[in-house]
Amino acid sequence: MIKFQRQFDPSQIKLLIFDLDGTLIDSRLDLIHSVNAMLRHLGRTDLPGDVIASYVGDGAPTLIRRALGDPRDESVIKAGLEHFLTYYRAHKLDHTHVYGGVKEMLTVLHNSNSIHRQMAVLSNKPVIPSRAIVEALGLAGFFTHIYGGNSFSTKKPDPKGAQTILKETRTRPEETLMVGDSSVDVITGRNAGLWTCGVTYGFAPHTLCEAPPDVTVDKPRELAELFL
Repeated sequence: MIKFQRQFDPSQIKLLIFDLDGTLIDSRLDLIHSVNAMLRHLGRTDLPGDVIASYVGDGAPTLIRRALGDPRDESVIKAGLEHFLTYYRAHKLDHTHVYGGVKEMLTVLHNSNSIHRQMAVLSNKPVIPSRAIVEALGLAGFFTHIYGGNSFSTKKPDPKGAQTILKETRTRPEETLMVGDSSVDVITGRNAGLWTCGVTYGFAPHTLCEAPPDVTVDKPRELAELFL
């Protein structure tokens, strides 16, 4: 169901900025396996999948810090992060897939506009695996820009990444919609002065109550319906 918190005119939207994990792709299982591989490497016990999934969204360093229980010894976090990234690079596409309806939604957004509408990806996942996953899953052709958590000096919810995309696409904030599954994405959009859309099928829909988006959709096709 489409629910508006604050009404806007979709016909005026010239740019959509998408989160990646939990919004376009379901990478949950590969992230869980990679975190638990890191924990075993350090002689620790596996964590439940739901717990690991709740740690996703603020970038790999924060994910590892949370999974390790926020240890004071930074060398432990560094070792954990290195092993996690090495393992994840090799296994990032074992189970990861595009959510049902996402390709159809992107096709509608790409083709159904009377104005030139651009789309971009802004993830807190490191940029190299982000781009590799988008390419491997056949989504790269939809996006003019794909940026990750290490593309800039700051990560979401800092607005720097979104502001860079606005500048590079020559788009105004009021012409832009930020789409994501968590409060991090909504706050990023707010910090950059953008309209915001929350999706409830991803990793962290429970966080959307902390920062209600302008519009919420339960399925990818509902986002496409906004623009038809």
